[in-house]
This record gives sequence, structure tokens and C-alpha cells, in this order.
Amino acid sequence: MAQPLIFSTGLCSNFSGEGVEKRLSCSKWKKTPSHLKLSSCSRLNITAGYNAHPQAIDIPHQWYNLIADLSIKPPPPLHPQTFQPVKPEDLSPLFPDELIKQEATNDRFIDIPDEVIDVYRLWRPTPLIRAKRLEKLLDTPARIYYKYEGGSPAGSHKANTSVPQVWYNAQQGVKNVVTETGAGQWGSALAFACSLFGLDCEVWQVRASYDQKPYRRLMMQTWGAKVHPSPSDVTQSGQKILQLDPLSPGSLGIAISEAVEVAAANADTKYCLGSVLNHVLLHQTVIGEECIKQMEAIGETPDLIVGCTGGGSNFAGLAFPFIREKLSGKINPHIIAVEPTACPSLTKGVYAYDFGDTAGMTPLMKMHTLGHDFIPDPIHAGGLRYHGMAPLISHVYELGYMEAVAIPQTECFQGAIQFARSEGLIPAPEPTHAIAATIREALKCRETGESKAILMAMCGHGHFDLPAYEKYLQGSMVDLSFSEDKIRESLAKIPQLVS
Repeated sequence: MAQPLIFSTGLCSNFSGEGVEKRLSCSKWKKTPSHLKLSSCSRLNITAGYNAHPQAIDIPHQWYNLIADLSIKPPPPLHPQTFQPVKPEDLSPLFPDELIKQEATNDRFIDIPDEVIDVYRLWRPTPLIRAKRLEKLLDTPARIYYKYEGGSPAGSHKANTSVPQVWYNAQQGVKNVVTETGAGQWGSALAFACSLFGLDCEVWQVRASYDQKPYRRLMMQTWGAKVHPSPSDVTQSGQKILQLDPLSPGSLGIAISEAVEVAAANADTKYCLGSVLNHVLLHQTVIGEECIKQMEAIGETPDLIVGCTGGGSNFAGLAFPFIREKLSGKINPHIIAVEPTACPSLTKGVYAYDFGDTAGMTPLMKMHTLGHDFIPDPIHAGGLRYHGMAPLISHVYELGYMEAVAIPQTECFQGAIQFARSEGLIPAPEPTHAIAATIREALKCRETGESKAILMAMCGHGHFDLPAYEKYLQGSMVDLSFSEDKIRESLAKIPQLVS
């Protein structure tokens, strides 16, 4: 039987621009490498850009580690009892050996396993799209591009790391993995990956999200995962929270505590995290590596790079490869991380060692934090609910390689509506923050007449987040008044034994 073929159009189509043309003149037919296992017939991989050069962009075969290019290395994580730097054996109850190595490595590039690339081919390379209709709506001379990660089976960028995490666990003979999820994107991505590699998956979903997003829960269950609302009565840490507040809306910090507790107590179970840690950010750099090639192919260089930040993985995935190019002097983009005013770890938090979870079971990480028991208001509809920020992003922020802004949720959803009604895609609540910041910058260009190239991270679609849109459309969404007292109370509980 002849080998199946992959049809790769390269950068020749713009599905958001006016006068959409589905040209096949720049197509290339190529045989599938023998190690690839396509689940059915041929796969159509489309990378889009406006006026793009007819050049196919391949999936990266290596992840990029920004730490290798930083002259000042980030502070190490500390053991929660001894306050000494964490050793590999300290992490072995939670993670497989290869991920522990990736967490601490100073290697510049890490080879992506062939089996992982095989799964990536289900949705990668992802499109780079010029938002021509949004530009027209805003009457701006800015050129707006977005890197769209919503085409993965789980609907977001999270699958870029769930697949390798599960694969490394499977290679080590692990049978079960546990995790937490906030909006449900990460839990969905992990359940998807586990279904491919035959691992059992158990997820603690933040209670507010569990109630608001039943279809995310059903998506996880369809892929075979067991899902608990967090806080739950199946763990000691969950029971303690429920004793204090039986109606607790939960938080990512609480859900992490529950998942880590289960992983630490069971030898056949490991823990997976969807953001924050170095190896997670590493896996996401396939986004930026593809995007650099895509922008080169269309003769563009970004003047401004914008991404939303909760834990930071999507932002890092796009920005870190561009920061490498910036450090080498090749380009000099302005890089902005955007967070919600309801959970503003970069703009309102402190840079200090803190626990990654509420119960204090995880290593202490030097990061921008609001305090490990900070719980965002349950009416916050914009995702991005984590109390801290990825240590590596926090370190890069301290070094001055990026900036941060916080935007209220009504402005974010106003931008999302403008985007949806011009570009067609309904964004997840998380990237609405990047959209709002992009619109601000595009309107500045309208005022100054500058024609800047703005590159935006679009990490996923909002098909399961429509109740948040309903609140906005009905006029019941409100901006949260930020409580300085609440933050001071939470920050007072950060461990004081280390600086």
C-alpha cells in the first residue's frame, strides 16, 4: 500500500482577510515519514498569513530553553521544609525523571520525541493570521497578527505540553496522572493526552469553574478522566477548606494541593501541571518557534508582542523565542504581558518565595505572587485565576525584558465582541486580555499614525465559555473592585524565613 500523503499549503492563505482565496498553487505534496502514524487518510496542515510567501512551515523538532541565554539565572526552587534548593530526588514522587531533568536543565534546546511530534501533527503547525477586518473596524494603520492555538483537539495551547508530559510518564511506566484545572482547558488537554497513551487521569476542577462550565467537565469525562469539584471531600486538604467554608468557590491553589496530595501518597501516580513550571513553558515554545519562521516568510518583524498571563505558559510559548532574538540584537520588540485586574500577580503582587499551592505542599518558588491562599472573586469571568506567576516569567520581568498591564474584565469582553464580530473567532476568556491590550495599542497607532506590526497570542477558542459572554451581553458583568486589604492579608502569610 502506498504511503499516505500530507498536503501542506504553506503560507498562502488568509482566512480572515477580505477576499479570501484558497489557492493551491503554492502547495507541496510530500510523503509521510515512516515513523508517523496518521490515524486516517491525509491531513491538511494550513499555516495562514496575509500576503505570505509560498513557503511551508514545518513543526519544530526542538523546544527552546530561554534560561540558557540569560546571563543572570533564575533563583532555584526551595524545599518547603528545609528551605534548601530542591534536589531531583525531592521531585521524584511527583514527576517522571525526564521532566525533572527538563525542569533544571541549562541546555539551550531539547529534542522533541518523534512520538510527540506525531501527535502534534494533528493540529500543528498552527496558523498565523492577519486580522484585516479588525484593523478596518478600528481604522488603524497597525498591522495586527494573531497566532491561533485553538485548533488543537482540546481547543487551546495546553495540548502542546499535555502530550509530552503524558508521553514521558508512559515511558516510565506510570499508570495514573492527576492534576488541577481552572477554566477547564488544561484538564481537557491532559484527558485528551491520556486517552492517546492509555493512562488514567483524575482532575480537580475549581468549584466555580466546575459549576459554570459543565461542558468542559463533560469533555474531560468523554476522554475518560475522573473529575472532582475542588475543594472536594476526597482529600485532606480539600476537607480542611470545606470545614472553614462549605461554600468555597475554590482556587487553583486549592486544586493543586488536592492533586499533589494524591500523587505524593500513591507510588503509581504522578502529578502534571499545565503552567508555571520551567518544563511546561519549555514545551510551549513550539508556538514562538513556528511564529518566527512564519513572520520571516511574510517579511514582517513584530514591533509589539502581546499575550495574556495567568500562570504564563501561553505567553512564554510565544514570547521566549522572540526574546532570544531580542537578546541577540536581531530584533527589538516591545513585549507586554496582560493580566486581569481581579488577579494581578505581576502588577500588584510581590516578588518573593511562595508556595505554588494553598496547603503549602509544593516547593517554594521565587515568583510574583498575591499570596498562596489568595482566592479570586468567583464572579471573575476572565480566566487567569492563579495567585502566582511562572518563576521564569517573573525573573524575565525583573530583568526588564517585558512589561505588564492589568485590564478589567468588561474591557476585555468588549474587545472580544469586537474581535468575534470582525474576525469570526470567539476567543476564550483568557486571550480576551491580549485582545483588549492589542486594541489599546492599535488605537494609539491610529492617533499617532504609526504603522506598527502587532503580534498577539490567541491561545484558544471560547466555545465552552459562552456563559461569560452571556453575562456581558446581558449587561450583568461588572468590573471587580480590587481589595488592597485582601491582598495585604494574603501577602502576610507568605513564608518569612526566606527573602
